[in-house]
Amino acid sequence: MDNGEGGTDSEGESGEESSEEGGEEASGEETGDDELVIATGADMVTFDIHDHNNTSTEAIHVNMFNYLVKTDGEGGFVPDLATEWENVDDTTWNFTLRDDVKFHNGEDFTAEDVKYTLERVANDDSLLEHGNYNQISEVNVLGDYEVEIVTESPEPAMLNRLSRLGSGMLPSQYIEENGFDHFLEEPVGTGPYQYVEWVRDDRVVLEPAENYFGEEAQYSQLTFRAIPEDSTRVSELITGGVDIATNIPPNDWERIEEEEGLKLGQSPTQRVMMLIMRTGEGEVTSDQKVREAIDLAIDNEAIVESLYEGAATPTRTRVTPGNTGANKDLYDTSVYDPEKAKELLAEAGYEDGVEINFAAPSGRYLKDRESAELIQAMLSEVGITANLEFKEWSSFVENYTSKTFDEMFMIGYGNSMFDAALALDRLTQDQNEGETDYMNEEVEELLNEAESNMDPEERVEQYQRVQEIIAEERPQIYLYQLDAVVGMQSNVDFEPRLDEMIYVKDITKE
Repeated sequence: MDNGEGGTDSEGESGEESSEEGGEEASGEETGDDELVIATGADMVTFDIHDHNNTSTEAIHVNMFNYLVKTDGEGGFVPDLATEWENVDDTTWNFTLRDDVKFHNGEDFTAEDVKYTLERVANDDSLLEHGNYNQISEVNVLGDYEVEIVTESPEPAMLNRLSRLGSGMLPSQYIEENGFDHFLEEPVGTGPYQYVEWVRDDRVVLEPAENYFGEEAQYSQLTFRAIPEDSTRVSELITGGVDIATNIPPNDWERIEEEEGLKLGQSPTQRVMMLIMRTGEGEVTSDQKVREAIDLAIDNEAIVESLYEGAATPTRTRVTPGNTGANKDLYDTSVYDPEKAKELLAEAGYEDGVEINFAAPSGRYLKDRESAELIQAMLSEVGITANLEFKEWSSFVENYTSKTFDEMFMIGYGNSMFDAALALDRLTQDQNEGETDYMNEEVEELLNEAESNMDPEERVEQYQRVQEIIAEERPQIYLYQLDAVVGMQSNVDFEPRLDEMIYVKDITKE
Protein backbone atom coordinates (compact mmCIF):
# COMPACT_ATOMS: atom_id res chain seq x y z
CA MET A 1 0.00 0.00 0.00
CA ASP A 2 0.29 2.19 -1.02
CA ASN A 3 1.06 6.12 -2.25
CA GLY A 4 0.54 5.89 -0.14
CA GLU A 5 0.35 6.58 -1.20
CA GLY A 6 0.35 3.63 -1.03
CA GLY A 7 2.01 3.01 -0.11
CA THR A 8 0.99 4.56 0.81
CA ASP A 9 1.94 6.08 -0.62
CA SER A 10 0.12 4.21 1.71
CA GLU A 11 -2.26 1.66 0.37
CA GLY A 12 -5.65 0.14 0.93
CA GLU A 13 -9.03 0.10 -0.72
CA SER A 14 -12.46 -1.36 -0.34
CA GLY A 15 -12.37 -2.55 -3.95
CA GLU A 16 -14.94 -2.04 -6.66
CA GLU A 17 -16.32 -4.91 -8.66
CA SER A 18 -14.60 -5.46 -11.96
CA SER A 19 -16.42 -5.63 -15.24
CA GLU A 20 -15.55 -9.29 -15.59
CA GLU A 21 -14.66 -12.13 -13.30
CA GLY A 22 -12.21 -14.86 -13.97
CA GLY A 23 -8.57 -15.63 -14.43
CA GLU A 24 -6.18 -17.43 -16.66
CA GLU A 25 -3.04 -19.48 -16.34
CA ALA A 26 0.32 -18.37 -17.67
CA SER A 27 -0.08 -17.84 -21.38
CA GLY A 28 3.27 -19.10 -22.62
CA GLU A 29 2.70 -17.02 -25.79
CA GLU A 30 5.11 -14.32 -26.86
CA THR A 31 3.84 -10.76 -26.99
CA GLY A 32 3.53 -8.92 -30.30
CA ASP A 33 5.89 -6.15 -31.37
CA ASP A 34 3.17 -3.50 -31.14
CA GLU A 35 1.77 -4.56 -27.77
CA LEU A 36 3.19 -4.27 -24.27
CA VAL A 37 2.48 -6.71 -21.45
CA ILE A 38 3.54 -5.92 -17.89
CA ALA A 39 3.31 -8.47 -15.07
CA THR A 40 2.79 -7.15 -11.54
CA GLY A 41 2.44 -8.90 -8.20
CA ALA A 42 -1.07 -7.68 -7.41
CA ASP A 43 -4.25 -6.74 -9.20
CA MET A 44 -5.53 -3.21 -9.50
CA VAL A 45 -8.06 -2.44 -6.76
CA THR A 46 -10.45 0.09 -8.33
CA PHE A 47 -11.00 2.76 -10.98
CA ASP A 48 -12.08 5.24 -8.31
CA ILE A 49 -9.01 7.47 -8.08
CA HIS A 50 -10.30 8.92 -4.80
CA ASP A 51 -11.08 5.70 -2.95
CA HIS A 52 -7.74 3.94 -2.77
CA ASN A 53 -4.17 4.72 -1.81
CA ASN A 54 -2.53 1.88 -3.68
CA THR A 55 0.67 2.56 -5.60
CA SER A 56 0.39 -0.39 -7.98
CA THR A 57 -3.10 0.79 -8.91
CA GLU A 58 -1.91 4.35 -9.49
CA ALA A 59 0.89 2.94 -11.67
CA ILE A 60 -1.84 1.76 -14.07
CA HIS A 61 -4.01 4.85 -13.69
CA VAL A 62 -1.26 7.26 -14.77
CA ASN A 63 -1.66 5.91 -18.30
CA MET A 64 -5.40 6.69 -18.32
CA PHE A 65 -5.66 9.90 -16.30
CA ASN A 66 -3.71 13.16 -16.11
CA TYR A 67 -2.84 15.47 -13.23
CA LEU A 68 -2.68 19.26 -13.30
CA VAL A 69 1.08 19.08 -12.73
CA LYS A 70 3.69 16.33 -12.54
CA THR A 71 6.83 15.98 -10.43
CA ASP A 72 10.09 16.38 -12.33
CA GLY A 73 11.94 13.88 -10.13
CA GLU A 74 14.16 16.57 -8.62
CA GLY A 75 11.76 18.22 -6.20
CA GLY A 76 10.12 20.48 -8.78
CA PHE A 77 7.01 20.37 -10.96
CA VAL A 78 6.25 20.47 -14.67
CA PRO A 79 3.00 21.12 -16.59
CA ASP A 80 0.53 18.36 -17.36
CA LEU A 81 -3.09 19.53 -17.78
CA ALA A 82 -2.14 22.93 -16.37
CA THR A 83 0.24 25.11 -18.36
CA GLU A 84 0.83 27.77 -15.71
CA TRP A 85 0.14 28.25 -12.00
CA GLU A 86 0.57 30.94 -9.38
CA ASN A 87 0.49 30.92 -5.60
CA VAL A 88 -1.52 34.15 -5.29
CA ASP A 89 -1.41 34.15 -1.50
CA ASP A 90 -1.08 31.62 1.33
CA THR A 91 -4.53 30.14 0.66
CA THR A 92 -5.13 30.81 -3.05
CA TRP A 93 -3.72 29.10 -6.14
CA ASN A 94 -4.57 29.93 -9.76
CA PHE A 95 -4.11 27.45 -12.62
CA THR A 96 -4.30 28.00 -16.36
CA LEU A 97 -5.38 24.85 -18.21
CA ARG A 98 -4.62 23.42 -21.62
CA ASP A 99 -7.43 24.19 -24.08
CA ASP A 100 -6.87 21.18 -26.38
CA VAL A 101 -7.67 18.27 -24.06
CA LYS A 102 -10.54 15.83 -24.55
CA PHE A 103 -11.70 12.92 -22.47
CA HIS A 104 -11.75 9.47 -24.05
CA ASN A 105 -15.48 9.86 -24.82
CA GLY A 106 -14.86 13.06 -26.79
CA GLU A 107 -15.96 15.59 -24.17
CA ASP A 108 -13.77 18.67 -23.63
CA PHE A 109 -11.71 18.93 -20.46
CA THR A 110 -12.45 22.27 -18.74
CA ALA A 111 -12.24 24.00 -15.40
CA GLU A 112 -15.59 22.42 -14.46
CA ASP A 113 -13.89 19.03 -14.40
CA VAL A 114 -11.19 20.34 -12.07
CA LYS A 115 -13.87 21.71 -9.76
CA TYR A 116 -15.83 18.44 -9.77
CA THR A 117 -12.75 16.26 -9.22
CA LEU A 118 -11.16 18.16 -6.37
CA GLU A 119 -14.36 19.10 -4.54
CA ARG A 120 -15.52 15.47 -4.63
CA VAL A 121 -12.47 14.21 -2.75
CA ALA A 122 -12.27 17.29 -0.53
CA ASN A 123 -15.88 17.03 0.63
CA ASP A 124 -16.62 13.29 0.85
CA ASP A 125 -15.07 11.96 4.05
CA SER A 126 -15.92 8.37 3.11
CA LEU A 127 -13.22 8.38 0.41
CA LEU A 128 -9.79 7.04 1.33
CA GLU A 129 -8.00 10.00 -0.27
CA HIS A 130 -10.19 12.56 1.54
CA GLY A 131 -7.56 13.24 4.21
CA ASN A 132 -5.06 14.30 1.57
CA TYR A 133 -7.41 16.86 -0.01
CA ASN A 134 -9.73 18.12 2.74
CA GLN A 135 -7.48 21.18 2.99
CA ILE A 136 -9.32 22.46 -0.10
CA SER A 137 -12.29 24.64 0.88
CA GLU A 138 -13.50 25.52 -2.63
CA VAL A 139 -12.60 25.43 -6.30
CA ASN A 140 -13.76 28.43 -8.33
CA VAL A 141 -14.15 28.41 -12.10
CA LEU A 142 -12.70 31.66 -13.46
CA GLY A 143 -13.16 30.69 -17.09
CA ASP A 144 -13.31 27.59 -19.27
CA TYR A 145 -9.58 27.12 -18.83
CA GLU A 146 -8.78 28.94 -15.62
CA VAL A 147 -9.44 27.74 -12.11
CA GLU A 148 -8.83 29.00 -8.57
CA ILE A 149 -8.18 26.62 -5.68
CA VAL A 150 -8.78 28.00 -2.19
CA THR A 151 -7.58 26.19 0.92
CA GLU A 152 -8.78 26.41 4.52
CA SER A 153 -5.30 27.41 5.68
CA PRO A 154 -1.88 27.90 4.08
CA GLU A 155 -0.98 24.80 2.05
CA PRO A 156 2.76 24.40 1.45
CA ALA A 157 2.37 21.00 -0.25
CA MET A 158 -0.40 21.94 -2.68
CA LEU A 159 1.58 21.12 -5.85
CA ASN A 160 2.67 17.82 -4.30
CA ARG A 161 -0.97 16.92 -3.72
CA LEU A 162 -2.02 17.90 -7.23
CA SER A 163 0.69 15.74 -8.82
CA ARG A 164 -0.49 12.41 -7.44
CA LEU A 165 -3.15 9.73 -7.11
CA GLY A 166 -6.29 11.56 -5.94
CA SER A 167 -5.86 14.37 -8.47
CA GLY A 168 -6.36 12.51 -11.75
CA MET A 169 -9.02 14.53 -13.56
CA LEU A 170 -12.51 13.04 -13.83
CA PRO A 171 -15.14 13.76 -16.54
CA SER A 172 -17.81 15.72 -14.64
CA GLN A 173 -20.42 15.75 -17.40
CA TYR A 174 -20.06 12.04 -18.16
CA ILE A 175 -20.40 11.12 -14.47
CA GLU A 176 -23.29 13.50 -13.80
CA GLU A 177 -25.22 12.09 -16.77
CA ASN A 178 -24.47 8.41 -16.19
CA GLY A 179 -23.66 8.08 -12.49
CA PHE A 180 -20.44 7.06 -10.78
CA ASP A 181 -21.23 3.34 -10.87
CA HIS A 182 -21.31 3.56 -14.65
CA PHE A 183 -17.97 5.37 -14.61
CA LEU A 184 -16.46 2.51 -12.58
CA GLU A 185 -17.65 0.06 -15.23
CA GLU A 186 -16.64 2.24 -18.20
CA PRO A 187 -13.93 4.61 -16.88
CA VAL A 188 -12.98 7.66 -18.93
CA GLY A 189 -9.85 9.77 -18.58
CA THR A 190 -7.65 12.10 -20.62
CA GLY A 191 -4.50 9.95 -20.79
CA PRO A 192 -2.74 8.25 -23.71
CA TYR A 193 -4.55 4.93 -23.15
CA GLN A 194 -8.22 4.16 -22.66
CA TYR A 195 -10.13 1.35 -21.01
CA VAL A 196 -10.89 -1.95 -22.75
CA GLU A 197 -11.50 -4.47 -19.95
CA TRP A 198 -10.68 -5.43 -16.39
CA VAL A 199 -10.76 -9.11 -15.46
CA ARG A 200 -10.53 -9.28 -11.69
CA ASP A 201 -7.34 -10.92 -10.37
CA ASP A 202 -6.09 -11.42 -13.92
CA ARG A 203 -5.57 -8.42 -16.19
CA VAL A 204 -6.33 -4.83 -17.10
CA VAL A 205 -6.34 -4.14 -20.84
CA LEU A 206 -5.99 -0.68 -22.38
CA GLU A 207 -5.73 0.64 -25.94
CA PRO A 208 -4.56 3.95 -27.47
CA ALA A 209 -6.91 6.89 -26.89
CA GLU A 210 -7.97 8.52 -30.16
CA ASN A 211 -8.48 11.92 -28.50
CA TYR A 212 -5.18 12.13 -26.61
CA PHE A 213 -3.65 15.62 -26.73
CA GLY A 214 -0.03 14.47 -26.53
CA GLU A 215 2.25 12.22 -28.49
CA GLU A 216 0.47 9.25 -30.04
CA ALA A 217 0.63 6.04 -27.99
CA GLN A 218 3.17 3.61 -29.42
CA TYR A 219 1.44 0.33 -28.47
CA SER A 220 -1.75 -1.01 -30.02
CA GLN A 221 -2.56 -2.79 -26.76
CA LEU A 222 -1.35 -2.37 -23.20
CA THR A 223 -1.95 -5.17 -20.70
CA PHE A 224 -1.19 -5.26 -16.99
CA ARG A 225 -1.31 -8.86 -15.77
CA ALA A 226 -1.69 -9.71 -12.09
CA ILE A 227 0.63 -12.64 -11.30
CA PRO A 228 1.16 -12.93 -7.51
CA GLU A 229 3.46 -15.97 -7.62
CA ASP A 230 7.09 -14.99 -8.16
CA SER A 231 7.93 -18.22 -9.97
CA THR A 232 5.02 -17.84 -12.40
CA ARG A 233 5.89 -14.21 -13.08
CA VAL A 234 9.49 -15.13 -13.85
CA SER A 235 8.44 -18.09 -16.01
CA GLU A 236 6.21 -15.82 -18.06
CA LEU A 237 9.12 -13.46 -18.59
CA ILE A 238 11.42 -16.28 -19.69
CA THR A 239 8.88 -17.74 -22.13
CA GLY A 240 8.14 -14.30 -23.59
CA GLY A 241 4.59 -14.06 -22.26
CA VAL A 242 5.32 -10.68 -20.71
CA ASP A 243 7.66 -7.85 -21.69
CA ILE A 244 8.29 -6.61 -18.14
CA ALA A 245 7.92 -8.40 -14.80
CA THR A 246 8.06 -6.45 -11.53
CA ASN A 247 9.26 -7.64 -8.11
CA ILE A 248 11.87 -10.10 -9.29
CA PRO A 249 13.17 -12.07 -6.26
CA PRO A 250 16.95 -12.22 -5.66
CA ASN A 251 17.13 -15.97 -6.27
CA ASP A 252 16.12 -15.35 -9.89
CA TRP A 253 18.46 -12.44 -10.66
CA GLU A 254 21.37 -14.52 -11.89
CA ARG A 255 19.07 -16.77 -13.89
CA ILE A 256 17.53 -13.82 -15.72
CA GLU A 257 20.86 -12.12 -16.35
CA GLU A 258 22.27 -15.33 -17.84
CA GLU A 259 19.17 -16.00 -19.95
CA GLU A 260 19.68 -14.84 -23.51
CA GLY A 261 17.25 -12.07 -24.44
CA LEU A 262 16.54 -10.92 -20.86
CA LYS A 263 17.94 -8.24 -18.54
CA LEU A 264 17.34 -6.67 -15.12
CA GLY A 265 16.65 -3.12 -14.02
CA GLN A 266 17.07 -1.87 -10.44
CA SER A 267 16.32 1.40 -8.64
CA PRO A 268 15.45 2.59 -5.10
CA THR A 269 11.77 3.19 -4.38
CA GLN A 270 9.80 5.20 -1.87
CA ARG A 271 8.36 1.99 -0.41
CA VAL A 272 9.06 1.23 3.24
CA MET A 273 7.99 -2.07 4.77
CA MET A 274 6.69 -1.66 8.29
CA LEU A 275 4.69 -3.13 11.15
CA ILE A 276 1.54 -1.33 12.31
CA MET A 277 0.84 -1.69 16.04
CA ARG A 278 -2.39 -1.32 17.97
CA THR A 279 -1.74 0.98 20.91
CA GLY A 280 -5.27 1.29 22.30
CA GLU A 281 -6.28 0.39 25.83
CA GLY A 282 -6.58 -3.33 26.46
CA GLU A 283 -4.13 -4.34 23.74
CA VAL A 284 -0.90 -6.16 24.64
CA THR A 285 0.87 -3.78 22.28
CA SER A 286 -0.51 -0.74 24.11
CA ASP A 287 2.59 -1.07 26.34
CA GLN A 288 5.43 0.89 24.76
CA LYS A 289 7.92 -1.59 26.21
CA VAL A 290 6.29 -4.44 24.28
CA ARG A 291 6.42 -2.44 21.05
CA GLU A 292 10.07 -1.60 21.66
CA ALA A 293 10.81 -5.25 22.38
CA ILE A 294 9.27 -6.21 19.05
CA ASP A 295 11.45 -3.66 17.28
CA LEU A 296 14.67 -4.72 19.05
CA ALA A 297 13.97 -8.40 18.34
CA ILE A 298 14.02 -7.89 14.56
CA ASP A 299 17.37 -7.96 12.79
CA ASN A 300 16.60 -5.71 9.81
CA GLU A 301 20.09 -5.99 8.39
CA ALA A 302 19.91 -9.79 8.38
CA ILE A 303 16.58 -9.67 6.53
CA VAL A 304 18.00 -7.26 3.95
CA GLU A 305 21.04 -9.42 3.32
CA SER A 306 19.44 -12.86 3.45
CA LEU A 307 16.19 -12.19 1.59
CA TYR A 308 16.96 -9.16 -0.57
CA GLU A 309 20.70 -9.61 -1.12
CA GLY A 310 21.24 -5.95 -0.34
CA ALA A 311 18.40 -4.60 -2.52
CA ALA A 312 16.87 -2.79 0.46
CA THR A 313 18.01 -0.38 3.19
CA PRO A 314 17.23 -0.66 6.93
CA THR A 315 15.36 2.39 8.19
CA ARG A 316 13.71 3.73 11.33
CA THR A 317 11.59 6.24 9.44
CA ARG A 318 9.23 6.23 6.51
CA VAL A 319 10.39 9.69 5.36
CA THR A 320 13.43 8.53 3.41
CA PRO A 321 15.96 10.63 1.47
CA GLY A 322 14.40 12.36 -1.53
CA ASN A 323 11.35 13.47 0.46
CA THR A 324 10.81 16.90 1.98
CA GLY A 325 11.24 16.52 5.73
CA ALA A 326 13.48 13.44 5.65
CA ASN A 327 15.38 12.66 8.85
CA LYS A 328 18.66 11.18 7.63
CA ASP A 329 19.74 10.22 11.16
CA LEU A 330 17.02 7.56 11.19
CA TYR A 331 17.87 6.14 7.75
CA ASP A 332 20.20 3.23 7.00
CA THR A 333 20.31 2.22 10.65
CA SER A 334 19.04 -0.55 12.91
CA VAL A 335 18.56 -1.09 16.68
CA TYR A 336 18.66 -4.90 16.84
CA ASP A 337 19.22 -6.00 20.46
CA PRO A 338 17.46 -9.27 21.40
CA GLU A 339 18.79 -9.33 24.98
CA LYS A 340 17.36 -5.90 25.72
CA ALA A 341 14.11 -7.03 24.08
CA LYS A 342 13.86 -9.86 26.63
CA GLU A 343 14.53 -7.41 29.48
CA LEU A 344 11.80 -5.07 28.26
CA LEU A 345 9.28 -7.91 28.07
CA ALA A 346 10.12 -8.90 31.65
CA GLU A 347 9.69 -5.30 32.79
CA ALA A 348 6.30 -5.25 31.08
CA GLY A 349 5.28 -8.37 33.05
CA TYR A 350 5.85 -10.92 30.29
CA GLU A 351 8.97 -12.71 31.54
CA ASP A 352 7.30 -16.00 30.53
CA GLY A 353 6.52 -14.69 27.05
CA VAL A 354 3.60 -13.04 25.31
CA GLU A 355 1.31 -13.91 22.41
CA ILE A 356 0.12 -11.58 19.62
CA ASN A 357 -1.71 -11.93 16.31
CA PHE A 358 0.27 -10.96 13.22
CA ALA A 359 -1.28 -10.49 9.75
CA ALA A 360 0.71 -10.15 6.54
CA PRO A 361 0.00 -10.07 2.81
CA SER A 362 1.25 -12.84 0.55
CA GLY A 363 2.38 -11.95 -2.96
CA ARG A 364 1.80 -8.20 -2.85
CA TYR A 365 5.39 -7.14 -2.06
CA LEU A 366 8.72 -8.68 -2.96
CA LYS A 367 9.50 -11.43 -0.42
CA ASP A 368 6.63 -10.35 1.84
CA ARG A 369 5.78 -13.90 2.90
CA GLU A 370 9.38 -14.84 3.63
CA SER A 371 9.95 -11.57 5.51
CA ALA A 372 6.94 -12.16 7.76
CA GLU A 373 8.08 -15.72 8.49
CA LEU A 374 11.56 -14.52 9.40
CA ILE A 375 10.13 -11.80 11.65
CA GLN A 376 7.94 -14.43 13.34
CA ALA A 377 11.02 -16.57 14.00
CA MET A 378 13.01 -13.63 15.37
CA LEU A 379 10.18 -12.66 17.72
CA SER A 380 9.98 -16.22 19.04
CA GLU A 381 13.65 -16.02 20.02
CA VAL A 382 12.86 -13.34 22.63
CA GLY A 383 9.62 -14.90 23.90
CA ILE A 384 7.01 -13.35 21.60
CA THR A 385 4.68 -15.86 19.98
CA ALA A 386 3.33 -14.23 16.82
CA ASN A 387 0.34 -16.07 15.40
CA LEU A 388 1.04 -15.36 11.74
CA GLU A 389 -1.85 -15.28 9.28
CA PHE A 390 -1.21 -14.73 5.58
CA LYS A 391 -3.88 -13.06 3.49
CA GLU A 392 -4.28 -12.75 -0.25
CA TRP A 393 -4.25 -9.12 -1.28
CA SER A 394 -8.01 -8.66 -1.74
CA SER A 395 -8.68 -10.14 1.71
CA PHE A 396 -5.88 -8.08 3.25
CA VAL A 397 -7.33 -4.90 1.73
CA GLU A 398 -10.74 -5.66 3.25
CA ASN A 399 -9.23 -5.86 6.73
CA TYR A 400 -7.11 -2.78 6.10
CA THR A 401 -10.03 -0.68 4.92
CA SER A 402 -12.36 -1.80 7.71
CA LYS A 403 -9.55 -1.50 10.28
CA THR A 404 -10.16 -4.99 11.66
CA PHE A 405 -6.60 -6.21 12.18
CA ASP A 406 -5.50 -7.38 15.63
CA GLU A 407 -2.28 -6.40 17.44
CA MET A 408 0.05 -6.16 14.46
CA PHE A 409 0.08 -6.25 10.66
CA MET A 410 2.77 -5.81 8.04
CA ILE A 411 2.39 -3.46 5.09
CA GLY A 412 4.52 -1.50 2.62
CA TYR A 413 3.84 2.20 2.09
CA GLY A 414 5.10 4.34 -0.77
CA ASN A 415 4.97 8.12 -1.02
CA SER A 416 3.85 9.63 -4.30
CA MET A 417 3.82 13.11 -2.72
CA PHE A 418 7.56 13.19 -2.03
CA ASP A 419 6.70 15.02 1.19
CA ALA A 420 6.57 14.07 4.87
CA ALA A 421 2.95 15.26 5.02
CA LEU A 422 1.74 12.09 3.34
CA ALA A 423 4.23 9.77 5.02
CA LEU A 424 3.18 10.87 8.51
CA ASP A 425 -0.51 11.55 7.91
CA ARG A 426 -1.76 8.23 9.29
CA LEU A 427 -0.22 9.09 12.66
CA THR A 428 -2.77 11.83 13.31
CA GLN A 429 -5.62 10.92 15.64
CA ASP A 430 -8.13 11.66 12.91
CA GLN A 431 -6.54 9.06 10.62
CA ASN A 432 -5.37 6.37 13.04
CA GLU A 433 -8.60 5.73 14.96
CA GLY A 434 -9.32 2.02 14.84
CA GLU A 435 -5.92 1.28 13.33
CA THR A 436 -3.18 2.21 15.81
CA ASP A 437 -5.29 4.47 18.09
CA TYR A 438 -2.02 6.27 18.76
CA MET A 439 -2.24 9.49 20.80
CA ASN A 440 0.58 11.95 21.41
CA GLU A 441 -0.25 15.61 21.90
CA GLU A 442 3.15 16.85 20.73
CA VAL A 443 2.97 14.78 17.54
CA GLU A 444 -0.57 16.01 16.89
CA GLU A 445 0.45 19.64 17.39
CA LEU A 446 3.56 19.37 15.24
CA LEU A 447 1.75 17.66 12.37
CA ASN A 448 -1.08 20.18 12.42
CA GLU A 449 1.35 23.11 12.45
CA ALA A 450 3.56 21.67 9.71
CA GLU A 451 0.59 21.05 7.43
CA SER A 452 0.08 24.81 7.01
CA ASN A 453 3.58 26.12 7.70
CA MET A 454 4.83 28.16 4.72
CA ASP A 455 8.32 28.45 6.27
CA PRO A 456 10.10 25.51 4.57
CA GLU A 457 12.99 25.24 7.04
CA GLU A 458 10.82 25.31 10.14
CA ARG A 459 8.39 22.86 8.52
CA VAL A 460 11.21 20.36 7.90
CA GLU A 461 12.32 20.65 11.54
CA GLN A 462 8.76 19.92 12.72
CA TYR A 463 8.56 16.78 10.63
CA GLN A 464 12.00 15.62 11.72
CA ARG A 465 10.98 15.97 15.38
CA VAL A 466 7.84 13.90 14.76
CA GLN A 467 9.98 11.12 13.27
CA GLU A 468 12.19 11.09 16.37
CA ILE A 469 9.14 10.65 18.61
CA ILE A 470 7.67 7.89 16.46
CA ALA A 471 11.01 6.05 16.38
CA GLU A 472 10.88 6.08 20.19
CA GLU A 473 7.19 5.33 20.81
CA ARG A 474 6.74 2.94 17.84
CA PRO A 475 3.06 2.98 16.84
CA GLN A 476 4.66 2.08 13.51
CA ILE A 477 7.85 0.01 13.41
CA TYR A 478 9.85 0.63 10.25
CA LEU A 479 11.82 -2.22 8.72
CA TYR A 480 13.51 -1.36 5.41
CA GLN A 481 13.15 0.65 2.23
CA LEU A 482 12.81 -1.57 -0.85
CA ASP A 483 14.59 -1.30 -4.17
CA ALA A 484 12.60 -2.06 -7.32
CA VAL A 485 14.05 -4.94 -9.31
CA VAL A 486 12.35 -5.67 -12.61
CA GLY A 487 13.04 -8.15 -15.36
CA MET A 488 12.48 -7.32 -19.01
CA GLN A 489 13.04 -8.56 -22.50
CA SER A 490 16.34 -7.29 -23.93
CA ASN A 491 14.50 -5.27 -26.59
CA VAL A 492 12.64 -3.29 -23.89
CA ASP A 493 14.03 -0.08 -22.41
CA PHE A 494 12.51 0.67 -19.00
CA GLU A 495 14.02 2.35 -15.94
CA PRO A 496 12.13 1.86 -12.63
CA ARG A 497 11.11 5.12 -10.97
CA LEU A 498 11.49 6.17 -7.35
CA ASP A 499 7.70 6.60 -7.08
CA GLU A 500 7.02 3.18 -8.75
CA MET A 501 4.85 4.72 -11.44
CA ILE A 502 4.83 2.91 -14.80
CA TYR A 503 4.54 5.63 -17.44
CA VAL A 504 4.26 3.56 -20.61
CA LYS A 505 5.18 6.54 -22.81
CA ASP A 506 8.69 6.24 -21.32
CA ILE A 507 8.98 2.53 -22.19
CA THR A 508 10.40 1.70 -25.60
CA LYS A 509 10.37 -1.66 -27.33
CA GLU A 510 12.57 -2.33 -30.36
